[in-house]
Amino acid sequence: MTEDQGYLLDNQQVEAGQRFAAFGELFDPSTFRHLTAIGLSWGWRVWEVGAGGRSVPAWLAQQVGADGRVIATDIDTSWVSGTAGVEVLRHDVGLDPVPDGPFDLVHARLLLVHVPHRDRALAQMAAALRPGGWLVVEEADPGLQPLVCLEDEGPVEELANRLKAGFRQLLADRGADLAYGRTLPRRLRELGLVDVSVDAYFPITGPACNELERASVEQIRGRLIAGGIATAAEIDEHLAAVTGGALDLATLR
Repeated sequence: MTEDQGYLLDNQQVEAGQRFAAFGELFDPSTFRHLTAIGLSWGWRVWEVGAGGRSVPAWLAQQVGADGRVIATDIDTSWVSGTAGVEVLRHDVGLDPVPDGPFDLVHARLLLVHVPHRDRALAQMAAALRPGGWLVVEEADPGLQPLVCLEDEGPVEELANRLKAGFRQLLADRGADLAYGRTLPRRLRELGLVDVSVDAYFPITGPACNELERASVEQIRGRLIAGGIATAAEIDEHLAAVTGGALDLATLR
């Protein structure tokens, strides 16, 4: 991929680590609840797809113990490398062969929206399961969330929502499917999976929401300006409002 075709939020930037920390604070409790509910336990073989940061692979390694196995894969492993008890592989789930399995659990979070070959990736993940294994996919649907400020009551909120609209357009321009999340139940059934169920999790307001917004906007500041979406002064104004706690921000990105 060229730079303009690749992932909008470059994991080589320092803000990526800040985003991963915010994601962990916001979403780890929900993720761990789902994985505990399916019976994750000692000795399981687990593939964590598009791992990003360390929090989920580290927790998985603790759950499966020495008799289990956790493989964490990503196209950029810089933030997950060195996680105790975890095998880390550089891997593109949309293009590369499936790691050596089968697995009791395959899990991905906030990944497929951004993967160009997302349908093949989902099929690969399902095919990697042992009979009776579990596929847990936590996915965004930015198309269902047009606002970052749900109460659009003044210029500060209007600016925030304009930046959010620009962010979504930049994602779409790079091939992200902003409506993919809502299609997953059907796609999972079409792959032959059974006992398909869904719930939704939508954090609104708080320090982690503010940090995720700040880090994300900082990462794409240049893109927003170059695309005529906002001026540098408007971005500074928005970030000041975020830092000052003046906005009730919704996520996810």
